[in-house]
Amino acid sequence: MKGVAILGSTGSIGVSTLDVVARHPDLYRVVSLSANTNVRGILAQCREFRPELAAMADTGSARSLKDALAAEGIATEVMAGATGLEAVATHPDASDLMAAIVGAAGVLPTLAAVRLGRRVLLANKEALVVSGALFMAAAAASGAQILPIDSEHNALFQCLPPNFAEGLERVGVESILLTASGGPFRRHSLAELREVTPQQACAHPNWDMGRKISVDSATMMNKGLEVIEARWLFDARPDQVRVVVHPQSVIHSLVQYVDGSVLAQLGNPDMRTPIAHALAWPQRHGSGVPPLDLFEIARLDFEPPDLQRFPCLRLAFEAITEGGTAPAVLNAANEVAVARFLEGGLRFTAIAEVVERTLASYPHGAAEDLLELLDADARARALAEQQAGSVVS
Repeated sequence: MKGVAILGSTGSIGVSTLDVVARHPDLYRVVSLSANTNVRGILAQCREFRPELAAMADTGSARSLKDALAAEGIATEVMAGATGLEAVATHPDASDLMAAIVGAAGVLPTLAAVRLGRRVLLANKEALVVSGALFMAAAAASGAQILPIDSEHNALFQCLPPNFAEGLERVGVESILLTASGGPFRRHSLAELREVTPQQACAHPNWDMGRKISVDSATMMNKGLEVIEARWLFDARPDQVRVVVHPQSVIHSLVQYVDGSVLAQLGNPDMRTPIAHALAWPQRHGSGVPPLDLFEIARLDFEPPDLQRFPCLRLAFEAITEGGTAPAVLNAANEVAVARFLEGGLRFTAIAEVVERTLASYPHGAAEDLLELLDADARARALAEQQAGSVVS
């Protein structure tokens, strides 16, 4: 049996992972879990899966969980904070880590597992956005396997030849195409976008996601972050990565080969498919996702992204082209701006404005080590807070 650790077990990816794991009790054992502050959610998971370790983001939540577990006679150890997250990610009985914490908070514990040579199922795209070159170098040094969980990158992984690491040109790949649903506002005018509420932005038409990722999808920053992630996962140049809007979210990504062939991976929009694929790889097993009915879908539409309506995607391409600390600054500024928007303190259209102002104001440079990147992240957050306060909402 494989021992599975999950960072972010009460989020949508974590819950879907546990659903797949529960379908195969003869194959997987949950050994460690982490959550932010959702004590009730992780307590229910501890009841069902009996992990050896659970971690919470803060000591108050950890104390509440520890007391609740003791009252029910469940012997799961409880830890808190960054130390707890790293302990979950590097649990000695965990061969596979599902890295599903949203945001830069997931970078350090995921990197710790990579350095131990673990198999990492990567749903935390920020790990590569913030520290792409260092992250992939650490994986190469330790022999860690990085299996992508984002539906688009998992689709690319399935469509690329097994030896893609030799170089995309060497294996005949011309470009990789990330599909994007376009979110709920792809037909909105710029005036209408100014009035978008957090509730509207979190109502994705196809996918069930957390609030932050839903907003990123609505601004298309999520696709921009995925472009940066794809650059590192598949050692692609920025000009080899393209984005195509596909509203049905049935084709999850495509690979264009030099001979004119285009390979695509199709499936219902359900994260259990890429999760099950990565857990079982190189084998396959059931995910609980119903088969795709092409007759019900009937049509597939495609269109280019509108960079005027969705400037966040443009900013992401600019950041990865510049390189160095720019992607980390982009991500930090976006996290600050999205948090302000969800709190009601920023207009939807101001998210991109805060990110662009922060990128323009921050003195970018080379990223030689993780400490420099984390320092850039912290400084960019402070700068983004200032920019958010000065934007006319």
